[in-house]
Amino acid sequence: MLFKEVLYLIQKDLVLEWRQKYAFNGMLLYVSSTVFVCYLSFGLRSNVLTVPVWNAVLWIILLFTSVNAIAKSFMQENRGRLLYFYSIVSPQGVILAKIIYNALLMLILAVICFVFYAFVLGNPVQDVPMFLLTILLGAIGFSTSLTMISGIASKAANSSTLMAVLSFPVIVPMLLMLIKMSKNAIDGLDRSTSLDELLTLLAINMIVVTVSYILFPYLWRS
Repeated sequence: MLFKEVLYLIQKDLVLEWRQKYAFNGMLLYVSSTVFVCYLSFGLRSNVLTVPVWNAVLWIILLFTSVNAIAKSFMQENRGRLLYFYSIVSPQGVILAKIIYNALLMLILAVICFVFYAFVLGNPVQDVPMFLLTILLGAIGFSTSLTMISGIASKAANSSTLMAVLSFPVIVPMLLMLIKMSKNAIDGLDRSTSLDELLTLLAINMIVVTVSYILFPYLWRS
């Protein structure tokens, strides 16, 4: 039953996104324009764009892209639609569907961003599969954390500001590990050097999903 609810809700979000293409197209415009601005900025001073700067700028772009993309998870839902979902599906199905949908959306945006970013500013990555795995973990991590925060912030009056405040202490430790893993992949180091960060990120993602699954029903009732 829960599986069917999750599939139904994911399908609903996909249909809405397909009908309202301006949301996804807006995120693509944001990514492309940000990368192009970075190209114009660093192109004038080519000695500034070292490998650490290249890596840091990429994750900054992905971070703000995820915040802008996932912030609308619950904020775009009107009260009538939420009341309708409240009567036909379980809260666990709602939060799991939102997390899965946001993870897929962020993964697509992150891969597009990396490809365009590497094409415009060069690609110093030596271990591409490991770097793509890091992007995958980052997309899942951002989606799991920010989806629950979006649900909490949607209950407040100034939801955008509250989401930024709540997401900062959650995202920063994850972002530090992602930057370290991606730096190891760029340098082509042995993959065992990133094992600790990999296991930690997997554990964080599992904990956040479990906590969201347990606590979201209480938030849903309010």
